Amino acid sequence: MARRIQTILIANRGEIARRVMRTAKRLGKRTVAVYSDADRNAPHVRDADEAVHIGGSAPADSYLKIDAVIDAAQRTGADAIHPGYGFLSELADFAEACAEAGIVFIGPKPGAVRAMGDKAAAKRLMIEAGVPCVPGYQGKEQSDERLISEADAIGFPVMVKASAGGGGRGMRRVGAAADLPDALKSARSEAENAFGDGRLILEKAVDRARHIEVQVFGDAHGNLLHFGERECSVQRRHQKVIEEAPSPVLTEEKRAEICAAAVAAARAVDYENAGTVEFLYDDETGDFYFLEMNTRLQVEHPVTEEVTGFDLVALQIAVAEGEPLPIEQDDIEADGSSIEARLYAEDAGAGFLPQTGRLLNWRAPEIADVRIDAGVETGSEVSAFYDPMVAKVIACGETRDEARRALHRALGETRALGLTTNTAYLRAILDHPTFADGAALTRFLGDEHEALTARPPASPTLLACAAAAFLDFDPSNPLFGWSGYGEQRFALKLDIDGEDMTAAASLDGRMLKVETDTGATSLALTEISADRIAFDENGRSGAADIARDGAVLFIDLGEGARRVEDLSRRAAAGAAGGDGVVRAPMAGAVIEVRVAEGDAVKKGDVLIVMEAMKMQHRLEAPIDGVVETLAVAIGAQTNIRDIVAVVTTAE
Repeated sequence: MARRIQTILIANRGEIARRVMRTAKRLGKRTVAVYSDADRNAPHVRDADEAVHIGGSAPADSYLKIDAVIDAAQRTGADAIHPGYGFLSELADFAEACAEAGIVFIGPKPGAVRAMGDKAAAKRLMIEAGVPCVPGYQGKEQSDERLISEADAIGFPVMVKASAGGGGRGMRRVGAAADLPDALKSARSEAENAFGDGRLILEKAVDRARHIEVQVFGDAHGNLLHFGERECSVQRRHQKVIEEAPSPVLTEEKRAEICAAAVAAARAVDYENAGTVEFLYDDETGDFYFLEMNTRLQVEHPVTEEVTGFDLVALQIAVAEGEPLPIEQDDIEADGSSIEARLYAEDAGAGFLPQTGRLLNWRAPEIADVRIDAGVETGSEVSAFYDPMVAKVIACGETRDEARRALHRALGETRALGLTTNTAYLRAILDHPTFADGAALTRFLGDEHEALTARPPASPTLLACAAAAFLDFDPSNPLFGWSGYGEQRFALKLDIDGEDMTAAASLDGRMLKVETDTGATSLALTEISADRIAFDENGRSGAADIARDGAVLFIDLGEGARRVEDLSRRAAAGAAGGDGVVRAPMAGAVIEVRVAEGDAVKKGDVLIVMEAMKMQHRLEAPIDGVVETLAVAIGAQTNIRDIVAVVTTAE
């Protein structure tokens, strides 16, 4: 029986909260946002018709509190809740709590969420349903002895996976038996912290693999459709970076086969609403294996929307209201190609370390056939409490190559200054011949890591723009650049993305010259403002977007922002220094300390384990020596660049 929804509370934050609100408002629904302490001034709060504070910054104190979310819905008169993705979206207890409170849960029934939320149980169910599954172990016996025995029987390499979660958390690839005990320990710990459930499953690793998933949709009237496939093979640490629709390798015959398997998987749990069935595809044999089912809307759902023309959130709301799906399978066809890139605040060249801080200058490109789903604006804080994704940039084209080139251009015109982002990394992926040819496998980013993360030396043009900004030139002053002593010479001493550089510079009128070891340039400066430097260079006009943070400058010439620090203005060094200093690479929490002061250590030994944004990071000894200082203990909170330990040589 149809029930018209009036008010939707979005139990989420960031870009997905804003994306759901856009459709809800278009359909005439009232919207309610919830927010934590850290998100008090976030854009999704302002976008909603009403917003409710639900707790502290940590997810466990706010976005994961079922009672607080339900209370917010009841207080605001919300008759439906959309969970977005992450947080409570795949928690059967939350769906049940909504039902008990008389609130419509815009998602599948609790039974389907529970059945597919447990990887081990889901795999057993898929085997019974005849859906192809990768060989492995998904039993209830969880002792290390049993898991080691099962891994030996499967044969290495094997994948260790968290039974209760996804997103790459609690997942390890193990190439040899000797590495398994440590992998089991770390995977179990990470799974416990991320999902509150340390159970693990084992699967045979498929080394020449692609990750292909199928968007499925069911209603309460027995209709179950698919919206085609997406390929998500471009991953790092088992987390998707670039997704596209359709897959560049599937034949029509194989596409029909894999989509039929996805529908069979969904039908096995009497699925309703939006869901995604994920498969591992063997690039050598064409065989595919069930991985998991995500019982929610996916991060990458926009590429499916762009090629099919359907608003998946609108369909979610209609199905939740009890309406039958308004289309049949033959009505769904893919037209053209769409590719999505996840823009993260992270340092790709430093192990993809999450970055935190304030976004000083944000600007989305305005290009035809490019869609931006963003959760930020200029001034937004990127917090250590949540996933560091800033935005999703989605481009379309009649062909895959058109979409690829459009996305490359769009990323070049996207400005996210104030923190280090993966913009240059994403553009390098799109440029790489393997990706351009549609040949990228799940191991692609690992195989090509050095090539993709390499940053070119800073150009003389960039150094000249830095000089103009740091020296506070003012072209509006009629005497700008002029001196009674003629040409003014000075030295530049800069830290560019962690690398010290020097250059010789001179100013004569409005002409700024810079010479470095990599070349020289002359810029005729035409404009300098708080966020832009314009110039003429060799007869061609150019511009750099900038953002200032004290002695630090972020400069983007269209190839990704570079972080530049004026060494002449840098404050005196801290109390500790040297090759043996271990600093926190991000803001986070210390969850394990493996050494004590006075312990002898070897270079590479793990000293401390930190957790940030639900991922664990091991801090290793940089040299052979003795632990002279331990500055943290278990439970300590660190800021980026905090000294956590000092190792001195034995001498």
